[in-house]
Amino acid sequence: MSKVGAAIVLVAIVAALLGPSLSRFDPSAQELARRLDGPSAAHWFGLDELGRDIFARVLAGARISLLVGFVVVSISSVVGTVLGSMAGYFGGAIDETISRVIDVLLAFPGLLLAIALVAVLGPSLTNVVLALSLIGWVGYARLVRGQVLRAREFEFVQAARALGAATPRILAQHIIPTALPAVTVQATLGMGGAILAEAALSFLGLGVQPPTPSWGTMLNGGRTHLLDAPHLTIFPGLAIAFLVLGFNFLGDGLRDALDPVTRRRT
Repeated sequence: MSKVGAAIVLVAIVAALLGPSLSRFDPSAQELARRLDGPSAAHWFGLDELGRDIFARVLAGARISLLVGFVVVSISSVVGTVLGSMAGYFGGAIDETISRVIDVLLAFPGLLLAIALVAVLGPSLTNVVLALSLIGWVGYARLVRGQVLRAREFEFVQAARALGAATPRILAQHIIPTALPAVTVQATLGMGGAILAEAALSFLGLGVQPPTPSWGTMLNGGRTHLLDAPHLTIFPGLAIAFLVLGFNFLGDGLRDALDPVTRRRT
């Protein structure tokens, strides 16, 4: 399944990078006389309610989804790794403070908290990334904290501490690397969650604003035409489903490859 997931993700990345060259239509160009036309040889995915080519818009929307997923996961994983390693290594008041913040944030549904933050900050791509990052780091912090609590008792870590190595050196060279495989798997799976969250916020009108193509806004625009023009929602919906499925398959494959217990069983 990991190969299937990697293939899906690779196809999505290529489509996002080469989108303009893969379609001869402008994602924002309108043909009002042919609005809601179904799939054809010229327009593979049909036209939307304003006569825009859906295939070109799906390709353009892939850029938004992958960009949001990559930036959110990057920020969340870095912040979560730093805070989680501090909590696990130092313990005491630092661990208590960070753990209580994590507990408070986990007490709220993540998407609901993101909706509230974006509603306060205003709908935009930047605010979507900020909101998702503010709630996304807690999972990484909790994961890394558990890994560090185990790793700080390793003999080579205690030996480095006995030799007088500085705390930042111990964390950077000895402890954090032991948590990187788990963080990598979490980040891969988190890409799918970030893409779904961005699509949900855009569907609600709190994410990317028109006329910028986004899979969530395309779903929102097509929901009033589910019966007479279902292709408006079918193709962006399939794009979201396949990309999220690809990242989930890839994450499961990485987890099996990086887990020594699983490797021994196979």
